[in-house]
Amino acid sequence: MSTQKKISVVLAAYKGEKYIEEQLSSIVFQLKDDDEIIVSDDLPGGETEKIVRNLAEKDARIRYIKGPGRGLIMNFENAIKNCTGDYIFLCDQDDVWLPDKVETVTEKLDDGFVLVLHNAMVTDEKLTVKDTSFFKSHGTKKGFMNNLIKNSYMGCCMAFRRELCKKILPFENDLPMHDQWIGLIAEKSGDVCLVEKPLILYRRHGANMTGGKTSLRQKIIWRISIAQKIRKRLS
Repeated sequence: MSTQKKISVVLAAYKGEKYIEEQLSSIVFQLKDDDEIIVSDDLPGGETEKIVRNLAEKDARIRYIKGPGRGLIMNFENAIKNCTGDYIFLCDQDDVWLPDKVETVTEKLDDGFVLVLHNAMVTDEKLTVKDTSFFKSHGTKKGFMNNLIKNSYMGCCMAFRRELCKKILPFENDLPMHDQWIGLIAEKSGDVCLVEKPLILYRRHGANMTGGKTSLRQKIIWRISIAQKIRKRLS
């Protein structure tokens, strides 16, 4: 029988005090004794740090670290660099994991997939479901070109094998999205699995809504740039 793999949940926090305790509570009971949750906090000294450190005192699997203070993408990079697991789950600070997420995704990673992307139910801030399938409404699909043109890789719904870290780290400068970077490299590195079953409640609220519009020209520039960066990284 193969040895069970260690799981690392990596969470990039920033002013996460409103929802982070609920999120962490939805995760810990799904983990084994030797698994871990790495919380990289990009605004240390605030309420988020107090909450996470208090939880960490009660559960040694939760580990608080200070973020680099350089934004979301670099904060996720910091969390990934500090984790030690065989399987790495990306995690947002304001969602809720459904009870079978870890088991379902781990089974797929055990089958040899390099990365797993699962579905989500979209909710409002009070967790009232507004969309039962993010995959359906977003048009999620696999394929490098598909996801270069229209990204389906949403970090809070992703987990990947540790060997992918050698290719994705360090993150390139000026990436528009870290999750697209990881997903596209995974597409070039092995088999990717889509799980149609929703495994999180993806909370949408004022603080995490996407900001201003991006011009078509900027989108094209970003896509050319990320394709060039990936080609260079994997060559």
